[in-house]
Amino acid sequence: MRVTQSITVNEDERMIPAWSIILASLAFVLVEYYLWVVAPDQLHHRPAPIGFRIYFNFSWGVLLALYFLMVGYISKDAPRRGMSTRFWMLVCFVMPGGIGAVIYFLLRQPAATRCPACATHVQSDFHFCPQCNYQLTANCGNCFRTVRATDQFCTRCGHELSADHMPTRLRALSD
Repeated sequence: MRVTQSITVNEDERMIPAWSIILASLAFVLVEYYLWVVAPDQLHHRPAPIGFRIYFNFSWGVLLALYFLMVGYISKDAPRRGMSTRFWMLVCFVMPGGIGAVIYFLLRQPAATRCPACATHVQSDFHFCPQCNYQLTANCGNCFRTVRATDQFCTRCGHELSADHMPTRLRALSD
């Protein structure tokens, strides 16, 4: 008997706003309408083979739809990383051919989380909260690199982690 699996939506996929999906769908339909109905009437020569036209028309529609989906994603992703939404959307619209989106993904900040103790926004690579000194992740007492709470030895310097005075909440994870 076949076991059914539920399809879960990735958190990043839920970050595409509805307005962006609607604009992407509308852009795809308009490009297809233009390339299949309007443009062939304006040709003064024989049209290209049908296989080429299908590929060409579909590709342009998908590229424009993906462009609008990417701008929508950036509009939701930038604030959660502490970046200016208006600036990055402007960069995406001004830079041609999706270069603005590529620049955004190259330069975006790590996602910010909240400190469990004081609810301050902290970056994901922080070991301690800058407001209350709460230890956010386990780290080596010798080289101060991040380690997993279940590690016995540091993977960078070989330091025995059980000798460190790890907070009780992190020690409970390793047991």
